[in-house]
Amino acid sequence: MAVYTSVPVPALEALLAQYGIGEARTLEPIAEGVENSNFRLDTTTGRYILTIYEKRVDPADLPFFLTLMDHLAKHGIACPVPIHDRHGRSLQRLCGKPAAIVSFLDGRSPKRIDAARCAALGATLASLHQAVGDFAGYRANALSVTSWRPLFEACRQSPTPPSAELADTIAQALDDLERNWPQALPSGVIHADLFPDNVFFAGDRVTGVIDFYFACSDRFAYDVAICLNAWCFEGRAEFNLAKSRALLAGYQAVRPLEPAEIEALPVLCRGAATRFLLTRLFDWLNQVDGALVKPKDPMEYARKLAFHRRVEEPAAYGLD
Repeated sequence: MAVYTSVPVPALEALLAQYGIGEARTLEPIAEGVENSNFRLDTTTGRYILTIYEKRVDPADLPFFLTLMDHLAKHGIACPVPIHDRHGRSLQRLCGKPAAIVSFLDGRSPKRIDAARCAALGATLASLHQAVGDFAGYRANALSVTSWRPLFEACRQSPTPPSAELADTIAQALDDLERNWPQALPSGVIHADLFPDNVFFAGDRVTGVIDFYFACSDRFAYDVAICLNAWCFEGRAEFNLAKSRALLAGYQAVRPLEPAEIEALPVLCRGAATRFLLTRLFDWLNQVDGALVKPKDPMEYARKLAFHRRVEEPAAYGLD
């Protein structure tokens, strides 16, 4: 989440007039994340989140995202629920851009990540994967392995390209991933961006999952690999085996991984690290003037990728 677009009062009033959620009291920017403009919206009937879709989000994908959230909420996954206007529409236009209002979730993103919270996250992720079993929507993963080399080339063509050492690391990783990326694994809709700031907790209990705007159809085990990267490393990219073991145990208690998924985990983890290294690098080299957000350090994921490239067996992640 971030803020790239300001909302004039008349535009907000015109938007709310289409709904039955009262009049605006306050609209506060949420200056976190990197993709969309987000606001905490308080009205005379309650609190909501207003999102204006920016940057990488294709407007054609928005019905998929909003329908997915409706589906997951109906299947017991605590996630934002799109608010529908008086005509049943959840997708709007605001300031010339696509926008939506969703329900507000209680809870906070964790400031401290421990094994108990990793276990709870793993169980929640597995429940989400089960909940999409009867979801009819499909969206190709626009940031999967086939997109990484073009993104790398875009970074290399920047006025301030990456160092020769980093470029060589990424090139070697891409050669490996393109040769070895697994194909025939259990698949369905995945979150694809389940970082700690997209999960709310009360104590060690997950109270909500947010930010589904990278959700797509892909391998379930790749979603697990993304979470291992996001949740199981310390400040200088030191891998925490206890957290990884807890996350995987929590996941498998709900949805056991198949042998082929376990075997593929090292390459999927390398792929997840490469994906976030490249998108962070691109954002770092192409910063938006005036945005109330600081791009994240791509070198964090270069260090994580270095760890995964040393892994030879799935047991290194805490799997027996």
